[in-house]
Amino acid sequence: MTVTESGATAGWRQWAGLAILMLPVLLISITVTVLFFALPALTAALEPTGTQQLWIVDIYAFLLAGLLIPMGNLGDRIGRRRLLLTGAVAFGLTSALAAYAPSADLLIVARGLQGAAAATLMPPTLALIRVLFTDARRLQLAIAVWAAVFTLGSVAGPIVGGWLLEAFWWGAVFLVNVPIMLLLLVLGRLLPEYRNPEPGRFDLLSALLVLLAALPIVYAVKKAAEQDHSPLTWGAAVAGLIFLAVFLGRQRALADPMLDLALFRRRDFALALLAATLAVFALVGTFYFITQYLMAVLGMSPLAAGLMTVPAALSSAAGSMLGAALTRRIRPGHVMGSGLILGAGGFLLIARLDGQSGLPLLFAALFLLGWGIGAVQALASTRVLAAAPPEKAGAASGLFESATEFGQALGAAVLGSVGMAVYRATLAGTMPPGVPEQSAAVAGETLGGALAVAGELAGAAGTALAAAARTAYVDGMQTAAYAGAATMLVMGFAVLRVR
Repeated sequence: MTVTESGATAGWRQWAGLAILMLPVLLISITVTVLFFALPALTAALEPTGTQQLWIVDIYAFLLAGLLIPMGNLGDRIGRRRLLLTGAVAFGLTSALAAYAPSADLLIVARGLQGAAAATLMPPTLALIRVLFTDARRLQLAIAVWAAVFTLGSVAGPIVGGWLLEAFWWGAVFLVNVPIMLLLLVLGRLLPEYRNPEPGRFDLLSALLVLLAALPIVYAVKKAAEQDHSPLTWGAAVAGLIFLAVFLGRQRALADPMLDLALFRRRDFALALLAATLAVFALVGTFYFITQYLMAVLGMSPLAAGLMTVPAALSSAAGSMLGAALTRRIRPGHVMGSGLILGAGGFLLIARLDGQSGLPLLFAALFLLGWGIGAVQALASTRVLAAAPPEKAGAASGLFESATEFGQALGAAVLGSVGMAVYRATLAGTMPPGVPEQSAAVAGETLGGALAVAGELAGAAGTALAAAARTAYVDGMQTAAYAGAATMLVMGFAVLRVR
């Protein structure tokens, strides 16, 4: 099976197969963000400690990131449809276990298993698209749909979560996965099967090394985003990098490696992967600030803040679809590079927001970011997938999605650290008189902490502290936006040279 430039048409079976594959894509993308709204109700019901609450949120992402490459490789060997349907069973069962977890410890276990199951769902969706569509143009369009649906699901998560919590209970955000997985099991049998005709041996040691590299690196990045620079955080980062080096050395030595490092010698492949990572880096880094800006600075409710991001999702979906169409007349590198430069323009508009900014400026910023990032994600995923041999498309999909996971973690960590450093420095210089030293220390940690302290202070001191904290937060957001714009501009001009 090869990707061609022929005029071959895709029939209804191919498009129906694409629609079936969108079920797990939409569900997984919603799952990434839907838990945020359930945390208060979940915390009230299960009374987790602070550490347990962090693990409830993070263990899913840890195992998902660590298992994407091995699971993509496994799907190439045992069959991508088989892995997808097996993952559907596992994801449904673990979702039900999470919904009815009687304790925080059991919920942590269920969330970890759910992350492992999610890693079996995502790589086959992209790899099976390569099986369904052998014509280059229709493959590009199908992947654009994949990228658009993933983005829409990410933004829909908070809205779906808010509705489920109002109508049911916190477990509903997990239980809703079960009927969708049942539907996938029924319809998934219509999908074609594909496996590597000469799969070779599945290297368990390589799979273990990926996990041992990914878990501590993602952990360290997340802790860095929380401003935790303890020896444990640094130790985890070093350990992860050591295991990554061992993994890469093993891939060079193996005759049939889990990850074909020769792909990185192709400049278009490497730049497309990096562009996709930076696009997600920008998106998550932006929403890291925008959600708090909408709620804590402008005073919106969580559901209203979630609805404010809908235009960004729609523009991202439009960018995905139009970006694919534009490549018929414009070089893909020009489309991706232009998307990154548009994203930089969105960052520059965010840098102009203040505590009294109107929504039109925010919508314009999110529109540019969404449009640019949507185009980059759709085209980058197409180039990454097309660069890999058909028998290794699952492994390439796992690599692309792993890069996306790391981009998400890095976006919050890097831009979050830049913004929070400015927030602390600005607030320290504008701290109102009369604020106790201990209260000032709490206020310097986060904007939420500052507003909580301000609410406890009587009179003008509390009002002044709240105003100073909001101003300092906006200053930090503006600085982070400038850093994001510079990153996107440099990458955009680099990608413009890709054919």
